[in-house]
Amino acid sequence: MDNKILLESGTGDVEILEFKINGKNYGINVIKVKEILEIDNITPLPLAHPSVAGLTLSRGEIITLINLRYVLEKGDTVTDDSKVIVCEFNQTTVAFTFDDIVGIHRISWNDIKPPEHMSDNQLVIGNIIFDDRIILLLDFEKIVTDINPDVGISEKSIDEIDFRDRSQVKLMLADDSALIRQLIKNTLTKAGYKDMKFFNDGQAALDHLDNLAKEKRENFLEDVHVLITDIEMPKLDGHTLTRRIKEHHILKDLPVVIFSSLITDDLKHKGIAVGADAQMSKPEIGELVSLIDSLTLEK
Repeated sequence: MDNKILLESGTGDVEILEFKINGKNYGINVIKVKEILEIDNITPLPLAHPSVAGLTLSRGEIITLINLRYVLEKGDTVTDDSKVIVCEFNQTTVAFTFDDIVGIHRISWNDIKPPEHMSDNQLVIGNIIFDDRIILLLDFEKIVTDINPDVGISEKSIDEIDFRDRSQVKLMLADDSALIRQLIKNTLTKAGYKDMKFFNDGQAALDHLDNLAKEKRENFLEDVHVLITDIEMPKLDGHTLTRRIKEHHILKDLPVVIFSSLITDDLKHKGIAVGADAQMSKPEIGELVSLIDSLTLEK
């Protein structure tokens, strides 16, 4: 897929690729999509997870192929003429099968509605009403980490970090996944942080910062030292949140770290464009602690 289709960073909009599986409409953020292919080779893996159809080759690269029909409906096997979406996140390249492409739609993050009944086990992270249909926005990171937990954030990755008293450091964190928020809280607590405020979307985080700026002006930094934000969030995404902060006459001095599964070499320019102080991929939770230390040495 041509990267030129990607939106300018921090506009508050997102481009969603709509596709079909067994007649149902699903969506994925275009920023995750490397390319769309028709594959003609599948190598089965013995004793693999039932959602893994096997391995396939793309431009000389071996890629794990996940059968989305099985993930969503415990459906049939994948054939050698399947269409796949090749994605990159959490520093991993993986392909997902689908039936048909419907199109690409540009919408506002504010138009993506969270499911009414959220649970850690749900694979749908948002509902999009488009024309006369509902598009289900899938949590592809969860699909992958359910198959291989080592791909995502793991509390094991912080074991090598020496605990020290970091209770004086005041953190804000914005992430729409309750599971990820809890994992981050657990691992940062192990590192010695105690003062952490969590928000489940970018707009809630920005509202909190706006209130601090109105009440305390430049002294708002007494209440928050670093903001850590995901990219994909309803209401206000992390890139737009970062841009709003960096364009604000008071809030611009707040260090912002984008901590997302979408941080890749090809996409880092989007975080740079909105003024992020640092960017880090989600599996690197240990390195995140070192980065916060470097931004708060004087605290």
